[in-house]
Amino acid sequence: MQQLMSYMRSAMDKYNMISDGDYIAVGVSGGKDSLALLCALSEMRRFYGKQYSLAAITIDMQFGGVPGDFSEISELCRRLGVKHIIRPSNLYELIFNQRKEKNPCSLCAKMRRGMLHDEAKKQGCEKIALGHHLDDAVQTFYMNLFLGGRIDCFAPVSYLSRKDLYLIRPMVFAYERDVSRAARTLNLPIRPELCPMGRTSQRAQMAKKIAELEKEFGPLRQKTVNALQKSGIRGW
Repeated sequence: MQQLMSYMRSAMDKYNMISDGDYIAVGVSGGKDSLALLCALSEMRRFYGKQYSLAAITIDMQFGGVPGDFSEISELCRRLGVKHIIRPSNLYELIFNQRKEKNPCSLCAKMRRGMLHDEAKKQGCEKIALGHHLDDAVQTFYMNLFLGGRIDCFAPVSYLSRKDLYLIRPMVFAYERDVSRAARTLNLPIRPELCPMGRTSQRAQMAKKIAELEKEFGPLRQKTVNALQKSGIRGW
């Protein structure tokens, strides 16, 4: 956990992610990344040096038409002193059953983000913290390059002018292994992967490809992040 918070503090300081008085919505899906982010941000309130408040927002996909059980996550939030908001949705029904999307991930992510943004504004939050880590950033960069033919990646901090919201990614310097280690140490109530695309998505395939390339080219992920910072792509 200390290693994860060290990476987070470095990113938060470098990109000035948090200011005194911020009310930050943490997007909590129930996976290890978002839960580790929530716990780390909650713990860092004790010593970070800037005062901020947190709320946890979960968009319930209702896989199979059944509301998700987030009771353990709500209990975790209670122990942390963080309000937990669960917003039901019909995204699974709409995307998989009604529209029968062949490549549903992009549309699903877009619609979930929209619901998260709306709920954050409703709760009075100025910022949304997302659980993307260094591996996610590298995968996004190469997916944009290989699949879209463009040089791009999400930014550590971005501003949504239409919503007047900032998106921050405090774990952007942390490797997935650091997040996994923190989640195991804290024994977090991680929900199982219910999405039918979870293991076959383009992102999952890209993660495997990057792991293969690192066997030949060494620390490709760190080299990629260094290149993003030197180039200044989208706020890096």
